[in-house]
Amino acid sequence: MIRFVLRFAAPAAALLFSGMAHGQEIDPDILKAQAGTYLIAPEDGRTGCRMTLETEMAIGGFSLSGQEACAKPLPALAEVASWNFDGNGGLILIDPTRKVLARFVENEGSPMKTEDERSLLLITAPDGVDHLPTFGSLAGAWTMQRPDGERLCGIVLDSGVGTDGNAPLSLSGDCPANVAKLKLAVWHIEGFGLTLMGHDGSSLGFDMRADGNFDKSKQEGGKPLSLVRR
Repeated sequence: MIRFVLRFAAPAAALLFSGMAHGQEIDPDILKAQAGTYLIAPEDGRTGCRMTLETEMAIGGFSLSGQEACAKPLPALAEVASWNFDGNGGLILIDPTRKVLARFVENEGSPMKTEDERSLLLITAPDGVDHLPTFGSLAGAWTMQRPDGERLCGIVLDSGVGTDGNAPLSLSGDCPANVAKLKLAVWHIEGFGLTLMGHDGSSLGFDMRADGNFDKSKQEGGKPLSLVRR
């Protein structure tokens, strides 16, 4: 079975010492592991904004930058003044009065996200990308090919998501044996990751590029492979 492993913000719960709570001293290595530039974007594919979590002390937590970019797409977050761990495996964004403006909760195997009606994700993203892909935006005809352009076969992603959170796909009849044997039948997206799956547990994972196409995840091993929109 080919496994797909997501890459996202280091889960706060895995980084926090047992019993560490909001406001207590945090190990510098833990801080550095979580710091970095992230896209904060609505799960429904609307435009988000980038923010950089830094390691310097600030009111209520640690400094950050880039929040002014949120003024139009996510205006409430333009008031963010600092960030911190919440002591329960989550990460919070705070205004100058220490009011929590967003609380991102750890989801095992998935990017951190808020539990609001319209969820926001905190996720690393390809340069230049300001929104998350959705089933609707990715549905359509794609070509499975080698990086040099050698075509392997065609694939059509359907947008009809079932109760299991997956949507159907179909492969053209000219797929090579190593792809055909996977019996890929459905697909799923998680953040910027796209997974093609068979009903027997086989899977093939891809990571989105800045141009909107996908390359096979490095964790998959084997020869490089891409999905390019037709």
